[in-house]
Amino acid sequence: MAQIYKIYMNESQLILADFLPKKLSSVQTIGLQDIDLEKLFQASKQKSARDIIYLYIHPEIEKVLKSILQKLEIIKAAGGLVKNGEGEYLFIHRLGKWDLPKGKVENNEKMKEAAVREVEEECGIRINYLGSKLQTTYHTYTMRGKLVLKQTNWYEMGVNKSPKLIPQTEEDITEARWIAKADFGVVLENTYPLIAHIIQGV
Repeated sequence: MAQIYKIYMNESQLILADFLPKKLSSVQTIGLQDIDLEKLFQASKQKSARDIIYLYIHPEIEKVLKSILQKLEIIKAAGGLVKNGEGEYLFIHRLGKWDLPKGKVENNEKMKEAAVREVEEECGIRINYLGSKLQTTYHTYTMRGKLVLKQTNWYEMGVNKSPKLIPQTEEDITEARWIAKADFGVVLENTYPLIAHIIQGV
């Protein structure tokens, strides 16, 4: 089975794959020696580097990913793509952008449990259905001057009817809203590339 991993760095991304993906624009093929996430992350801050996709292809791409992850501090997180009884999806507005509810996994906590807990805490609802894992995403950012990589497992979830949402303001969430698939344009105009990628698969 073909494997592909995407590491998001601001508006740029590094794609690791064991095949040549189709329909990619602004692609820059790189060698293994060029995979320095610190350098790529710094470059991604430049306006000229916006939307660049760095592509590395290797037959044993999972081993390559593992070797990259070993060099970084990994923060594990989990979240959900939640659908209500009316077919709408749950989004939060945090730090000026549309996002999906997620949060850090606590010690000795399973990923699925963390995903449900975070969604319930951030939006003030109870999850009635937990489905399969949709995907795992990776994105880099700096914390206390050090580059870290957040590895997030996303799960399909559901709630009965259309419960009232209560945004967790202490987590900088200013709004939680049910949005129909037909209105995803509102989200796509102002979200992160990683979130856009998840919801485009709906």
